[in-house]
Amino acid sequence: MVTVGSMRGFGEVVAELDVDPRRCLVHAEGWQSWTPTTSYRLGDRQWLPARPELWTWGYGGSRPRPPRRPGVFQGDGLLVVDPGTGGEVVAVGARAADRAIPVIRCERAGEARLAVTADAAVTIIGVDASGGIEAAKRDFADAFADASGVDGVRPGPTIWSSWFDYFSGITEADVDENLRVIDDRGLPVDVIQLDDGYQRELGDWLQQSSRFTSLPRMVERIRERGRRAGIWLAPFLVGVGSAVAAEHPDWIVRGPGGEPVFAIHNWGQEPYVLDVTHPGACEYLTTVLRSFVEIGFDFFKLDFLYAAALDGRRFDGSLTGTQAYRQGLAQIRAALGEDAYLLGCGAPLLPSVGLVDAMRVSADTSPRWAPADGEMSFPGGAAAELSVHGRAYQHGRYWTNDPDCLLLGPGVEHRERRLKMVTEHGGLRGISGRVADLDESAAGIAREFLLTPPPATRDRR
Repeated sequence: MVTVGSMRGFGEVVAELDVDPRRCLVHAEGWQSWTPTTSYRLGDRQWLPARPELWTWGYGGSRPRPPRRPGVFQGDGLLVVDPGTGGEVVAVGARAADRAIPVIRCERAGEARLAVTADAAVTIIGVDASGGIEAAKRDFADAFADASGVDGVRPGPTIWSSWFDYFSGITEADVDENLRVIDDRGLPVDVIQLDDGYQRELGDWLQQSSRFTSLPRMVERIRERGRRAGIWLAPFLVGVGSAVAAEHPDWIVRGPGGEPVFAIHNWGQEPYVLDVTHPGACEYLTTVLRSFVEIGFDFFKLDFLYAAALDGRRFDGSLTGTQAYRQGLAQIRAALGEDAYLLGCGAPLLPSVGLVDAMRVSADTSPRWAPADGEMSFPGGAAAELSVHGRAYQHGRYWTNDPDCLLLGPGVEHRERRLKMVTEHGGLRGISGRVADLDESAAGIAREFLLTPPPATRDRR
């Protein structure tokens, strides 16, 4: 089964498998939270961003773009093959979170044979065919978590997030209104999580927008009502018009010609990438995070984390993008302390294991079911569902799975289907949207959902 030392166009051949082309299934793990992750038949095409820049900005960095042709599949850190012959199901994956995360591909090596290649060292695990792909994923995840030092997974709190309905236009008054209505309706919400929009500019996290008067006083009001305060930030992004970019250009990751590396087109700009290997940038980020802890925040949603892994020139030129990312995330964990609850999002998954408490395992949700342009990495109920199912095995092994918030407001498509998905597969229970807009039926659904115990985590000690 295993062949070592030969080459097949991409990396080293690590396994060759006899397959039944009609029944063979391949699970391909995506690089980061929003990358589609699911299983395929051999005749399928892998879900990939149709536009190359989407791969470059959010999904790849130094990761090669998979060939877009039937029967060729790429997994970032994990590829699982059920040959469909009754033989072993084989998982080929990364060794540990602090090791190189291989790009793993499979393609036909004949009518009824698959060759699996990898560009870095892998672990190969075989399981009995009766368990199928799900058993192989679970066995791999157990081994990977052990090798990565995961000794337990913290259950998640229940959350109200300010994102939906308000987006980046959220005001302090909006937060106060929802806090009052959550109380009035008796919703069992542990954390009031302030999302994007409180800051003056990306990177200038301690400078408030004009819509907020005092984060400390807002936190006081949240805690006086017996709830906890959470906050969103994109720690590795730097706004083009920010004070950080103007005053510390040496803190920005640079391209080969010295141009700033940008992470995505969003917020009407193309924000830069913070060089987390630069001592000054690291000190600044630590100051920001500890200031939030002193204010009283103890839940942190860390978004657009993939940015730190993108290609570019850094202060410490000895590190790969992935190594710089893991080092930066470890610095955040240390700055916030073990008591803070960390939710990762838009994050390279396997390099994050052992450093966050919860992880978004899918694309963002949206009131719409179908994502825009059919892009299964874009917001939409269908896009979220795809990877929530594909990554259900990670819950309780790496972290608490976050399937994104349950939306129950007017105009949300397929509410019952969403409720079933997040109830069965969501470890982190969250709602979002203006609570006053929920009718009595929707408020009752939200209450029952938040009270329903999530899938159990597993104590690995």
